[in-house]
Amino acid sequence: MDLNLVSQRALVGGGTQGIGRAVAEELALAGATVTLLARNEASLQQTAAELPTPNGQTHDYIIADFSTPDVLAQQLSRYLAAHPEGFHILVNNTGGPAGGPIIEASVDAFRAAFEQHVVCNHLLAQAVVPSMQARGYGRIVNVISTSVKQPLPNLGVSNTIRGAVGNWAKTLANELAINGITVNNVLPGATVTQRHTSLIEKKAEQTGQSIEQIEAGMRKQIPTGRFAESKEVAAAVVFLASPAAGYINGINVPVDGGRTGNL
Repeated sequence: MDLNLVSQRALVGGGTQGIGRAVAEELALAGATVTLLARNEASLQQTAAELPTPNGQTHDYIIADFSTPDVLAQQLSRYLAAHPEGFHILVNNTGGPAGGPIIEASVDAFRAAFEQHVVCNHLLAQAVVPSMQARGYGRIVNVISTSVKQPLPNLGVSNTIRGAVGNWAKTLANELAINGITVNNVLPGATVTQRHTSLIEKKAEQTGQSIEQIEAGMRKQIPTGRFAESKEVAAAVVFLASPAAGYINGINVPVDGGRTGNL
């Protein structure tokens, strides 16, 4: 099985923490040269310096905030002007919208989430696809959520926007496959990240339950009886980003321990 990413360049969104960082680390271990994309320069510098370099790679980063798509587009343009070779792999990943009932969500919350997820993913794809097309090879992997397949309670805005990203990705997959470019989605379930912790803490505050009680209730819904580690989600991303996954296109891959209640 060809999982070798030596000489390949990967752009990873949200690459300084959580699932994004785990993806960056696993891609680097597989041989890819990684460019991190996030808003905090100090975190970017530290993470880039700490990524594995089994083949002497030199990892770097782009400073950009997904809340300002126009600035993101400018930063991408500058970077690609200096690195015209572009990327072989794009991993779209960013933090999810705040939780809450959908009826209580403001219109501005939907607008902001749409820009941060759909618009920014689209800008990233538009930036990297030309070099992929010229090469006749590319991998785009979107880290979304199992809510693409089954909406999650108390995540109204997230459920809505995640579904939009899923349909955007499927459309893109159909359009780009002829160019040797695959587009797939990885759907994490309950994964130990800062967002996971903050959602649990918020629910505890709202319900008066302890964090331990809420976690126990969540684990009961998962056939494996535990939460995922970020590295386990990253493993699915790296496989889909590899040459071995060349005939896998336009699909959703839940990494959720079996929690999602449909196929």
